Amino acid sequence: MPGPAATPRFQPGDRVRVLSLNVRGHHRTPWYIQGKTGVVERLHGPYLNPESLAYGASGLPPQPLYLVRFNQSELWEDYSGPRSDKLLADVFEHWLEPASDAPAKVSTQDERSSP
Repeated sequence: MPGPAATPRFQPGDRVRVLSLNVRGHHRTPWYIQGKTGVVERLHGPYLNPESLAYGASGLPPQPLYLVRFNQSELWEDYSGPRSDKLLADVFEHWLEPASDAPAKVSTQDERSSP
């Protein structure tokens, strides 16, 4: 991959909040997770930024991409499914900030399924 990748800011188990930005044009962050808090499940690695690639730019520098877990009941006001239901979404680091209203680390799916 061309260019140096940014050092990942978050680790599995970190609580993060998705920024709520009024971005015009192409972006990869669904509206329904913006402003919501989730937990980093894993780091996928560095990838070119698709938000700039969509407009003919280089996508550099590569951005860390994370798999983030959200509670369904916190995403949807009228959600009537089991409280244990989760939504997993890939989110680029530039859309994330540390969640300051919660413990710094929680268990990830990988940790919960380890023997």
